[in-house]
Amino acid sequence: MKVQGRLLLLFALSAVVMRLHAAESVAGGAELTPDLPPSDRVAAVLERHPSVLAARAGLRYEESNRERLRLGPYEPAIRLGAHQRRDPSVNFNEWDVALERSLRSGDKSRLDGEIGEQGVTQAKFGVGDAMHEAARGLLRAWFAVVREAAAEREWKVQAALLARQAELTRKRAAAGDAPRMEVGLAEASLSQAEGAASLALGRLRAMRAELAALFPAIDAPAILPLPVPQPLGQTEAYFRDRILEHNHELAVARAEVGRRRLMATRARSDRAPDPTVGVRFSSERSGNEKIAGVYVSIPIPGAARAAVAGGAQAQTDVASQREAALQRRVAAEIASVYASAAGAYASWEGASAAARGMLRNADLVARSYSLGEANLPDVITARRLAHEAALAAGVLQVDAAELRYRLLLDAHLLWPLDADEDDEKPTPAGRPRVSR
Repeated sequence: MKVQGRLLLLFALSAVVMRLHAAESVAGGAELTPDLPPSDRVAAVLERHPSVLAARAGLRYEESNRERLRLGPYEPAIRLGAHQRRDPSVNFNEWDVALERSLRSGDKSRLDGEIGEQGVTQAKFGVGDAMHEAARGLLRAWFAVVREAAAEREWKVQAALLARQAELTRKRAAAGDAPRMEVGLAEASLSQAEGAASLALGRLRAMRAELAALFPAIDAPAILPLPVPQPLGQTEAYFRDRILEHNHELAVARAEVGRRRLMATRARSDRAPDPTVGVRFSSERSGNEKIAGVYVSIPIPGAARAAVAGGAQAQTDVASQREAALQRRVAAEIASVYASAAGAYASWEGASAAARGMLRNADLVARSYSLGEANLPDVITARRLAHEAALAAGVLQVDAAELRYRLLLDAHLLWPLDADEDDEKPTPAGRPRVSR
């Protein structure tokens, strides 16, 4: 009884400290997520994540590709030739030299520049998408540790209670107030709880190791209290509009559609061939004749150019349909996460009340046993039911907090994910930002 009372007091104090810390942070404009890693450390970890670094390398490639497209595919070329003219009486050495360059006709130069710029825009959104996915992975790994820590702590509480019960049963059996078979039952229940606590500790260590391997700079503290869930505070429509507005994956898809449309326009413009303009100088009859001139070479377009244009338009249609499918998937995901978060919070409130009731009942049965008014199987059953209720409430508590943070993360209200959006600034968690 004393063991459980102390543990419950410790958990209550942890929750109070977390709430006070959050209130102080709101007042001072500082960290609003005391049950998550510090935001500055998260930002540094996300910037150094391999997927983000790869996306930034892709951005550098697109910047180089933009410059290539701006300059165009054509370069000056020099043509050199030498030949010998033979007459019946004399041979003449002759040569010619030409400087030529192909030119982009029509709007091709402008279109190439726009395609390059669109590629850079798409790559910037790709960096944001990579950072967002890395942040999702961090959130999952962090709450996996929190979830296993809660289970391990609850099993330790159960083992401590059953150890105390086993000690009391041994004393009663020694005094002749309880049969010896109850000692075996109490010790078996204690062994079972200790084994489960050991397994929970192993799972906790595995989750900590996974978090450390995936995000080396993020350290979960040794004592990891359960997060205190909060209501969502906003409607589903608010989160849907906010997430759809700031979703990097959708932005990448939209940028791809825009790039494909430009490429289709560029392919249609290629049905008009690009001319090659050159100047030529030649020496004939061993230098007795000098010739200078200019020339233009124009390819004769064929059906292949029309086929390329048709293929480019088909790729535009593919990109458009993929964007539409992605928007449906994201909208469905938002609805699912919102419903799950709201349901988890409501379920946690009910499960917490049920767990407290089961705990009070278990304490009453244990007290009745100590007074000789109940038998040990009733105590073991009451403790098991209270333990299962506490485990279920703990899972729902972690789920409610994680799902709420997932919504805030996707809405760009949790961690700084807007580094590549020119008109966006990160807003601390829990503080809604008005979109312009």
